[in-house]
Amino acid sequence: MTDARSDAVGIAIARRVYGFLLRPEASVIVVSVALIIYFELANQNFITNANLVTISQFVAAPVIIACGEIMLLICREIDLSVGQVFALAPFLMQNVHDWGLPEPVAILVALAAAALIGFVIGLITIKLSVPSFITTLGMLFLITGLTLTISRGYPADTAGGPLLTGIMGVWGYSEIVWALAIVFVMHIVLRHTRWGLHTVAIGGNIIAAAESGIAINRIKVANFVLTSTLGGLAGLLEAFRVGSIDPLAGGSNIMFLGVASGIIGGTAIAGGAGTIMGGLVGGIMLGVLQDGFTLQGINAFTFDIVIGGAILIAMVANIHLARLRHRGA
Repeated sequence: MTDARSDAVGIAIARRVYGFLLRPEASVIVVSVALIIYFELANQNFITNANLVTISQFVAAPVIIACGEIMLLICREIDLSVGQVFALAPFLMQNVHDWGLPEPVAILVALAAAALIGFVIGLITIKLSVPSFITTLGMLFLITGLTLTISRGYPADTAGGPLLTGIMGVWGYSEIVWALAIVFVMHIVLRHTRWGLHTVAIGGNIIAAAESGIAINRIKVANFVLTSTLGGLAGLLEAFRVGSIDPLAGGSNIMFLGVASGIIGGTAIAGGAGTIMGGLVGGIMLGVLQDGFTLQGINAFTFDIVIGGAILIAMVANIHLARLRHRGA
């Protein structure tokens, strides 16, 4: 009787482990844990408070942006301009504050402008049937020029009193706390709200989604607005943390890190599948790699090679895991 129970428990555990390994983000979790162990063994300064703060700062902005990009990728769209919104939002905040408006109002105006950019992108993409890759590529250059024009190419100090700065980013872990809060909210939105379920339905089968009465255009535009707004918020948080605003901050690099976090975490480029938690795990893995390479003195260019390889491996792994899930269904 005891042996039978032990066998049943063993089978149950094996099924749970197998089920976990079939999840899109499972392989990334395993790799991330292995990387943390390796870097700690290679350098005893890796798991220290100071270095954990550094890792959290590497992770936060890409993860915030990934929350929006994942929603877009699931419904078969993408935003290439969000990195430029990241750079523009702090300068808009600074200019509005210079006009005499209070700092909280300046932040809201900057976020509203970021949302408006997403709304314009969505309208052009949906109403004029322009692929989002082209729309956001054009917007990328437009926003870059606008940021350089507003800033005249010079950095500026971040506006903000002690209270506002404390809320937005003076503490070392401020950005990651914001990122985790956004991940939590977006996980609920994607998994447990009509907005999230309709986003997945659109990416899975747009014809069936239209026939079932889903407002496809409205959902896609909302996801563009969300992504741009999150990009602006990430830029504002970074500006408050650093204490200055750089017109060349963010850019394509931060956008690609956000997209890479989502893809590595299991979001399908073809649409219809993805998880916000996967984007968090993917961002953590990239942050650990970036920080670990820095501590090890490895050439920064190697990081791009690793990102490229990680994306390719993640895509291949996700395709095969999807096949296994369908067989087991």
